[in-house]
Amino acid sequence: MDIAVDISGTVIETDRLLLRAWRAADLTDLYEYASVEGVGEMAGWRHHRSIEETRRILLAFMAGKNVFAVVHKQDNKVIGSLGLHKSWANNDERYAHLKVKEIGFVLSKAYWGQGLMPEAVKALIRYSFDKLGLEALTVAHFTFNDRSRRVIEKCGFVFVKQGPHYSEQLNKTFVSKKYILFPKQAGAAHCP
Repeated sequence: MDIAVDISGTVIETDRLLLRAWRAADLTDLYEYASVEGVGEMAGWRHHRSIEETRRILLAFMAGKNVFAVVHKQDNKVIGSLGLHKSWANNDERYAHLKVKEIGFVLSKAYWGQGLMPEAVKALIRYSFDKLGLEALTVAHFTFNDRSRRVIEKCGFVFVKQGPHYSEQLNKTFVSKKYILFPKQAGAAHCP
């Protein structure tokens, strides 16, 4: 079952990152990574083509109160997003009774390959189970997105199924792999 979350006022700190609510001052940082071709496309959205497009997305993040800005502490810069969204599991009879959210994440291409997203996801997993009382978390990735697959596997998610996913922004159907994680699995997950 889908539940409402409100992350405003929440700050989660890891060794290298801060996860916090979005601010109007984050516009330039968001545009910097979201306008790079190939970043959004890995997640099913078109890279941003204008600062105005980015401003609309930023306002939606701020109003929705369910997406964290991922701040790299060393650079004091927003380098990605990490959200809690409606889950595919809400429409699966095996999981529809659970309080569940889906994790979605994007990271600036300049920061790929440093283990930052597994660090952020692990912190969000703890927050989701310990503070929000969720009973499961889900995540998905397109079959060609090996970077996301590695993050998902490092964080202990278990593959459930795959199927088509239509991206309206890209006007294309992709094959998506879907995973789930329960609190008891999260404690055993090896995710830096």
